[in-house]
Amino acid sequence: MQLVLIVIVCAALSATSYVSRMNAAREAASARVLSIAETLAHDPFVIDSVDGADPSAALQPFARTVMSTADVDFVTIMDRDRTRYTHPRAEEIGREYIGTVSPALGGESHVEEYVGTLGASVRAIVPILDDSGDVTAMVAVGVTLETLSVAQAASLPQIIIVALAAIALGGLGSWMVSRYLRRVTLGYGPEQLKSLFAFYDSALHSLREGLILVDDDGWLVLYNDEAAALLGLPETDDREPVSLDDVDLPASMRSLLASGRVAVDEIHLTRDRVLVVNQKQAGQPDDGTQNRGHRSSDGDRGGGTVATLRDRTDFQELTGELATMTTLAEALRAQTHEHANRLHTVSTLIELGRDREALDFAVRDQQESQRLTDSFVESLDEPFITALLIGKAAQAHERGIELSITATGELPPGTLDARDLVTITGNLLDNAFDAAAASVERHVWADFVAADGELTITIADSGSGIDPAEIEAIFHLGSSDKAAPPQPGGRGYGLMLVRQAVTRLGGELEVDSDAGAIFTVTLPLNAEHVTVGHLGDGAGNHLSGGAENAADTERAGGDVDGQ
Repeated sequence: MQLVLIVIVCAALSATSYVSRMNAAREAASARVLSIAETLAHDPFVIDSVDGADPSAALQPFARTVMSTADVDFVTIMDRDRTRYTHPRAEEIGREYIGTVSPALGGESHVEEYVGTLGASVRAIVPILDDSGDVTAMVAVGVTLETLSVAQAASLPQIIIVALAAIALGGLGSWMVSRYLRRVTLGYGPEQLKSLFAFYDSALHSLREGLILVDDDGWLVLYNDEAAALLGLPETDDREPVSLDDVDLPASMRSLLASGRVAVDEIHLTRDRVLVVNQKQAGQPDDGTQNRGHRSSDGDRGGGTVATLRDRTDFQELTGELATMTTLAEALRAQTHEHANRLHTVSTLIELGRDREALDFAVRDQQESQRLTDSFVESLDEPFITALLIGKAAQAHERGIELSITATGELPPGTLDARDLVTITGNLLDNAFDAAAASVERHVWADFVAADGELTITIADSGSGIDPAEIEAIFHLGSSDKAAPPQPGGRGYGLMLVRQAVTRLGGELEVDSDAGAIFTVTLPLNAEHVTVGHLGDGAGNHLSGGAENAADTERAGGDVDGQ
């Protein structure tokens, strides 16, 4: 279709050019014959000859010379009554001139196309005036149209060559454009592309997963409704790309999208969502018309990246709750195991007839457990935390770790979400146990302070500590310094759950290292729910980790060694 259009346009332009040249040739011929005729009409020889006794004898040779020199077809000099004095054909001399003479008889020059004895011609007729200004004769000079046609025909090869060159170049360009369009559209035609776009657009916006297309310059070229909902992006507009710098994205997501690196099932947090992100580079698709299955040589880069997002918030909340329940169950298991050992000790003492020692052992164990329970109920008054810490104390004793717990202030029930508190405390204590188990001192400190509208939880251990350069890295999702490789829902995600819980509660999480790791969580409380006081055992020290805190805690009488 493009080639046919080019041929039609070139043919029209060629015809127009030919007609324009013909008209230009006629205008040029008209001007030339008029100029020659006026020159002859003012020639003294001609003026004198028309008044002589035999004008034809004098003027015929002169007219032939002019026709040959000026390259015109005829020069006719005539009397006022149209009688010819000269003519290219001798037999026409003396006969009447065929053409319009009235303007010349009136003293005016005239140019016309007329059919005379030589055929159709462009001619100019000019009056010959005497000294007094009277018309004594007329001179007509003309060029036949046949001569003009022959001259015009000489320009046809040039017009045809130009037209053919234009058709060739246009055809080549059309072929190249057509080939390019076939390649980039995979051989699909306009109607097919329209249908495909309709299907793909519907599929894109009906997906329950988020989809984001980012080009190499860091522009969000396309994203669907689910991606907009998951990341809080502006309303989707397929025609207007959005710069990554203009949207409010979590730092980890912005870094991933800007880097263009490959990502497989990476976990990323927004303020209230847990997202599983996959990203790969968008390579050139396979050719749809030929070499199907053969990868394009354009390379894998150049098309940006495609990222998919899956919302795992509900699943991660269930995972968090399961982790919390697992922590509680492990603590209760350790406590049950400890009680079983003590019950076995009591029963053995009774069997040995040492009833008094058995009674003292049982009462002392009950009093110790009750003292620990009462101390937390009187201070924090949070049954879940109390149960967790009592179980963790048994778990620490079972692993041979000394756990020192202190608390200051009061935390009435309902002030903070119990599940988030258990998630924060349980995961931090588990990490502290793992770190302390590899140390010589094998000591963990847990401190709770409710004061000035805040609850501050500090968990410290006697482990090797954390390299300051790695403090930020340990909060990257899925990172872990433990032996097991990080997997979704596996080890290395405890700190992710802690950070998310802290974020939900509007708090802050800080990490330090002082002869061991120190994690400090600060959670805001409602002012009317917090009162400052001291536990019955006088444990009012804020523990931030280190050996000095161990000594302070022991002096405060707040040690819990799992008994």
